[in-house]
Amino acid sequence: MPTFEVMMQDRSVELVDGADAYQQEGPMTTFFRRGDGRDLIDSWSVRVASFRTADLIVVRRRDAAMAASGTILRSVTG
Repeated sequence: MPTFEVMMQDRSVELVDGADAYQQEGPMTTFFRRGDGRDLIDSWSVRVASFRTADLIVVRRRDAAMAASGTILRSVTG
């Protein structure tokens, strides 16, 4: 299962484990664990974490293979 890295306005980073999808719900961005074999967030999905959308800068998905290899994603401004 992937891990999401969430960078907040204050530059702190929150890790969300156990979620495989996220979506905006009103003023919140919510991370979900979907049911087995489901491609959509639905009534069987489990909410794992929520953050105020206005407080987020970046959301990055890290798969287990990336985490194990130590791969680091960086944003580059042009």
